[in-house]
Amino acid sequence: MDRKIILTGDRPTGPLHLGHFVGSLKQRVELQNEYETYILIADQQALTDNANDPRKVHNNIIELALDYLAVGINPEISTIVIQSQVPEIAELTMYYMNLVTLARLRRNPTVKNEMQQKGFNENVPVGFLTYPISQAADITAFGANLVPVGADQLPMIEQTAEIVRKFNSLYGETLVEPKALVSEIGRLPGLDGKAKMSKSLNNAIYLSDKEEVLKNKVMSMYTDPGHVRKEDPGKIEGNMVFVYLEAFDQDKEGLKDLKERYQKGGVGDVEVKERLFKILNEFLAPIRAKRSEFAADKEGVMKMIIESTARGRVKAQETLSMVKKAMMLDYN
Repeated sequence: MDRKIILTGDRPTGPLHLGHFVGSLKQRVELQNEYETYILIADQQALTDNANDPRKVHNNIIELALDYLAVGINPEISTIVIQSQVPEIAELTMYYMNLVTLARLRRNPTVKNEMQQKGFNENVPVGFLTYPISQAADITAFGANLVPVGADQLPMIEQTAEIVRKFNSLYGETLVEPKALVSEIGRLPGLDGKAKMSKSLNNAIYLSDKEEVLKNKVMSMYTDPGHVRKEDPGKIEGNMVFVYLEAFDQDKEGLKDLKERYQKGGVGDVEVKERLFKILNEFLAPIRAKRSEFAADKEGVMKMIIESTARGRVKAQETLSMVKKAMMLDYN
C-alpha cells in the first residue's frame, strides 16, 4: 500500500492565529498519527514580499515552531522543515518554471487576490508572482498525497496538480499528484468582519495572546450595529461573535438557545461576548502554558528544527534524483 503523506506549512511572518487553527492547523494535529507528515516553515516564500525585512522572517521561525509545538504537533512523528535549508526545493522550482506560462500564473485567483491586497499591480516581484510554482515544489518534494488548506488556497493545489500532470506527460510517471483537504470550518474572518484574520490588518486573535489581551479583543468585536439596546432584536448573520461561537462553542444546544433569544431581543452584546471570551480563554490556556514551557528552551527547539529539517531533506533529495533522471539530467 502506498504511503499516505501530508504536506502543510506557513510563512514565518508573524504568530499563528485562530484562523490558522480552524483552517488547517487543527487537521495537522489530528492527522499526524495517520499520515507521514511534513510541515514546512516557508521562509523563502516569506521573502517574496518581505525582502526588505529579513530579520522579521528570521525571528519568526522560532515563534512559528513554538506555536506548532504548543498546539500539539509532535516532532517525533511530524517532520518540521525550514524551506531555505532544503536547496532541492529551489532546484525543483527552477525545472517547474518551464511548465507554466506567465499568463497562467496571472490567472491564479489566489495570486490575483493577494496581489491586489498588497497593491503590487505591475510592480509585483517575480518571486511573489511565481510562488505557486515554488509551492508545487514544496508539495512534490515530499511526495505529498494530501494537502490541508483553506478554500482560498484551492487554486494553488489545482496549479500544483497541473504542473504534476504536465511533468508526468512529458517525462513519464514520476511525481505524485496531490489532493486538497479542505477543513469543515472555513478560515475565520477577522474581528472586524471585513476580511480573514491577518496581522497586517490588525484583526486577529493569536494563539499566544495573553488573557487580558484576548478579553480586550473579544469585547471590541464587531456585532450587529442595529442592536443598540439589550431589548432590541439582534442579527446573527455577519455578527462576528456568533461566527466564532459557531466554530468554538461545543454546547450546541446552549448556543442555539442563545441565538434564538438574541434574535428575539433581551440579550445584550456583553453577555454574548463574555460567553465567547470564556470559551476562547479555556481553549487557549493550555496552548499558552505549553508554549511557555517550550519557549524556556528556544535553543533546544531550534536544534530540534534543524535536525528535523535534515531528515526532511533526505526525502527531497530522493524526489530530485527521480526528477533529474526523468529529465535526463543525471550525468553520473
